Amino acid sequence: MEEVCCGLKVGQDVPDFSIETYEPSKSDFGEFSLETQKADKKWTILFFYPADFTFV
Repeated sequence: MEEVCCGLKVGQDVPDFSIETYEPSKSDFGEFSLETQKADKKWTILFFYPADFTFV
């Protein structure tokens, strides 16, 4: 994954990426790909958080 300097602004497209995720329904790890989500024409909410809510 390449580093982006200034982030995204409202209205800009999110670049395609893939990340390793944990799938609770399968009790196993999997991969999330934004490109696949776009191809399936699914709505996606991207939610990022620091660490794991340690201090929330």
